[in-house]
Amino acid sequence: MNHNPVYLALDLPRLDAAEALARKVAGHIGGIKLGLEFFCAHGHHGVHELHKIGLPIFLDLKLHDIPNTVAGAMQAIHVLQPSIVTVHAAGGRAMMEDAKAAAGENCKVVAVTVLTSLDGDDLAAIGVSAADPHAQALRLAELAHSAGLDGIVCSGHEVGAVHSQWKDGYFVVPGLRPAEGRANGSAGNGKGDQKRIVSPREARDAGASVLVIGRPISRAEDPLAAARAIEATL
Repeated sequence: MNHNPVYLALDLPRLDAAEALARKVAGHIGGIKLGLEFFCAHGHHGVHELHKIGLPIFLDLKLHDIPNTVAGAMQAIHVLQPSIVTVHAAGGRAMMEDAKAAAGENCKVVAVTVLTSLDGDDLAAIGVSAADPHAQALRLAELAHSAGLDGIVCSGHEVGAVHSQWKDGYFVVPGLRPAEGRANGSAGNGKGDQKRIVSPREARDAGASVLVIGRPISRAEDPLAAARAIEATL
């Protein structure tokens, strides 16, 4: 896998625009993350087209269903040869075990712990008794580890603590925003719908394996300059 830990989140509605952006910044990123919006719009065809760029593909599908259904979904995407696929840790141990067992040989399966768009109030509203994102992320990380997954998705606020307990884990950190003035264009510096954010460098130093970055590059006035600036901080 490319040594550059930055995976560009390409959740664009138009395939041609997504491909053009990926090709423009390909020399300054390590992979491409395709989420639900992209996958629902473009399916297998879209993934195949972006594979042609030559970068690893991260399918951020956040699978969450009964174990048999998730295992079937994992088998259905073998042909796409993803490097990383996400499932929800909240699906439970059996679901995660079956997801890993059904994954391709070279595919890392990582569990989403607490979405970076959620804070303590949100967790309380959905019935999580210990309404603390940090504690909940650590609890789900332990469950994912025991289920044999490769790693987890967590915010930059949790990755250091999880890394200290899971030394060989594979940690994907989204919700990243460059330090003020690092990225070209003001579009990259706002929080958007993220509530728990850190900079790419902070996440990397804390133990992140993959840095998921979307809007700071895709919505920058000059995406190439933004990607270069982020890469330079790493």
